[in-house]
Amino acid sequence: MSFPLLTAAAAVPAIGAVATAAVPAAKRTAAKWLALLFSLATLALALVIAVRFDPGAKGPFQLTESHAWIADFGVRYELGVDGIAVALIALTALLIPFVILASWHDADALEADNSNRRWRPTQGFFALILAVEAMVIISFEATDVFVFYIFFEAMLIPMYFLIGGFGDRADGRDAAESASRRSSAAVKFLLYNLAGGLIMLAAVIGLYAVTADQLGTGTFSLQQIVQARAAGDLTMGAGTERLLFLGFFFAFAVKAPLWPLHTWLPGAMGESTAPVAVLITAVVDKVGTFAMLRFCLQLFPEASKWATPVVLVLALVSILYGALLAVAQKDIKRLVAYASISHFGFIILGIFAMTSQGQGGATLYMVNHGISTAALMLVAGFLITRRGSRLIADYGGVQKVAPVLAGTFLIGGLATLSLPGLAPFVSEFLVLVGTFSRYPVIGIIATVGIVLAALYVLVLYQRTMTGPVKAEVRAMPDLKARELVVMAPLIALLLFLGVYPKPLTNLVNPAVDHTLSVVDQQDPKPDVRVNAVPNEPGTDRDAEAAK
Repeated sequence: MSFPLLTAAAAVPAIGAVATAAVPAAKRTAAKWLALLFSLATLALALVIAVRFDPGAKGPFQLTESHAWIADFGVRYELGVDGIAVALIALTALLIPFVILASWHDADALEADNSNRRWRPTQGFFALILAVEAMVIISFEATDVFVFYIFFEAMLIPMYFLIGGFGDRADGRDAAESASRRSSAAVKFLLYNLAGGLIMLAAVIGLYAVTADQLGTGTFSLQQIVQARAAGDLTMGAGTERLLFLGFFFAFAVKAPLWPLHTWLPGAMGESTAPVAVLITAVVDKVGTFAMLRFCLQLFPEASKWATPVVLVLALVSILYGALLAVAQKDIKRLVAYASISHFGFIILGIFAMTSQGQGGATLYMVNHGISTAALMLVAGFLITRRGSRLIADYGGVQKVAPVLAGTFLIGGLATLSLPGLAPFVSEFLVLVGTFSRYPVIGIIATVGIVLAALYVLVLYQRTMTGPVKAEVRAMPDLKARELVVMAPLIALLLFLGVYPKPLTNLVNPAVDHTLSVVDQQDPKPDVRVNAVPNEPGTDRDAEAAK
């Protein structure tokens, strides 16, 4: 039997979480280094997966693993990756080491205040980060719906504790008030996502009942269900398929997050530390948009087409609503949160445009948004830690005292507004082109989000980095070596993928083509009209006009 590479990629951070949690209380630094080493080992495995994956190979999934698990209920431990999953696994494995490095001292204050020595905040904090990584990776790998559902829900538990127990303390508020807000944000995050998960569970059970009725044996296997539908062995009534689609889509729209199910995100990101905020929006939320491509479109193709007009309108509202609220924010982290809502609107718009450009751009957007948001939010976290405030009004003139910090902040911001030459521009351009080719009015209106993005990013930079130097930031230090190690690779990736996105497009395009074939959609043909110009009869130009 070949080496179970996909299982190993998820098992390594899970083992790392247990090992980090078990480090003795006095060995805090050792716990940090151990967590970092396990995250780097996971990154190495993700790179091996990317190298071994062949974009030109036949079949939707590669590196597959399949083992009986709960045979009486048709549950199998099935894993497999397509190009989209490989890209997102690589993104996750890449970001986690930077999240750990950026969080190096985030639990130190809790250690100082801790009177109960049986509680080890540092070990617990880094163990929870690795646990989230393990669950996200296996969610990208799962091709059994039930296996996916288990880890889709399980990742909420470590995220709840990261938000509520290790949230932002550099907010200038009373300690009791700060703890109360962190707790409220964590509970809201959990309740919203649990509600979506419970509705999805009902749909998962319904899917099993349909397969058991028509195939004789119930199954949760994505490949088996798709193949049975293609062969005509499995058919769903329109009403049944639509209800099941809505059950899945609701859970994914909460996770994504899509307006109006987005309201948990600004609080969760605002009350988290900056690295945990990156974990939420750059890693965990991507599971929602990924699952729309893998499960909603492939399991319920007809219902997906039926729901497309409404989903496109909701995505358009998310784009404009998120951008407008980002313009109005006074809190740096909440501004980035609302900007992310706008960006997720673009991703969902590309997915449901049902074109190769749109879905390819949406997949690239997931990767590029993860990198750009990580760059902006992490450098914003470094800024907030120095000043002790998240309010934009408390800053001014930072570029004069910390020019490297200001420069990285600017590049992260320019990537967020999708400046040409930086990675998000390519994905946003493809989404808009793919949308315009089928829904021109929606594509035109969506471009307003680009204008608003330029507004909130440039105003943020102007108010924090330029102008007179405020007394509170006059002694602010520039980025340190550890922080430069975090920021430099992210900036380099934004530049590289902005100039040369071909490695990513080659990776994801076959998977996008497969998804469109399952949904039975083709790119619309361009409307080409030849205007006949009067000319002498029998000339070549008349023949071309006639054609």
